[in-house]
Amino acid sequence: MIGMQGMEVPDFSIADASGCFAVIQPFRRFLSFVLSLLLVCLISLGLTSCSLGDKPPRGVILSALGQQIQLTQSAIAQSLDLEASGAPEVTRVRLEQQESLSIGDQKGVHLVGRFDWRLPGDAVKVDSPFELFLERGERGQSWRLALPSGSDDGSSQTWITYPLAIDPA
Repeated sequence: MIGMQGMEVPDFSIADASGCFAVIQPFRRFLSFVLSLLLVCLISLGLTSCSLGDKPPRGVILSALGQQIQLTQSAIAQSLDLEASGAPEVTRVRLEQQESLSIGDQKGVHLVGRFDWRLPGDAVKVDSPFELFLERGERGQSWRLALPSGSDDGSSQTWITYPLAIDPA
């Protein structure tokens, strides 16, 4: 064979392969660390999502805000002997705080945030803060707007509740 006469094939031994394993071992430790970290993150995410299960759907929050505006509007109109206008248009809700609580014997949630809304026929959109108390239905399928109404005995809160439309989503 022409051109191959002066070439030698190097000897390869197991002792030389140990250098390759020395490089692979730290990589295996790193990979094990990354997989452990990923598993911890997934478990944490799972536990967090369980606690967020009490969050009402967006449609329920929009309905509750509309109901609260209508109740306020009706009370003001009645006080001034005026006629209340129609249902407000509620858009763009931003939740800033959420906490679970008991409303009477039922589970509930306290929501704080901001929302945009406008009255029918009004071109001006208003950005307003809000505070909502929502009571979850017994089977967990429905929600009610809950308004604190003081205390009968001075030690426990009483509530007035208003049913909200069941969100199809």
